Amino acid sequence: MKNIVTIGGSTSKSSINKILAEYTGNLVKNVVVTNVDLNDFKMPLFSVDIQEKQGFSKGTTDLNGIIAKADGFIISLAEHNGAYSAAFKNVFDWLSIVESKVWRNKPMLLLSTSPGVRGGESVLKIALNRFPYMGGNIIGSMIFPSFFDNFKENTIVNTALKLKLTKLVSKFEKAL
Repeated sequence: MKNIVTIGGSTSKSSINKILAEYTGNLVKNVVVTNVDLNDFKMPLFSVDIQEKQGFSKGTTDLNGIIAKADGFIISLAEHNGAYSAAFKNVFDWLSIVESKVWRNKPMLLLSTSPGVRGGESVLKIALNRFPYMGGNIIGSMIFPSFFDNFKENTIVNTALKLKLTKLVSKFEKAL
């Protein structure tokens, strides 16, 4: 059975991006889903000096091991000031030193959401431009606007958004 990894690009305990990534992961049929919480992988703030003196933290090697075994990824990125959250960027930096093709050319769905109507559009654009250089085989992407209006009681209540996500998941399943 295939293994997919979901990542919400934030360390917030109530991260809406983690909720969206895990919800989407649960839509994929006939897979084992590994939900990654960035809080479970302790890493110092990236620095070449730290890397040279201390090597890789256990959090870095553990997360890299999970990514290496994955058959696909569903990542929903939080937007902080128009870019990745500091926590996600730090993880991404550490992982890219271990393996420059972080995502190992495996199928990936890229999502973003926020409470606002732009739904993390800026961070998604950054990832769509950057991830292919880092081994991202992006099968599809989606901005999920106004999270709290469109996601209630653990489901998507906006019919158009639900249909769009369902179609992306189907495309992702075929790529696995």
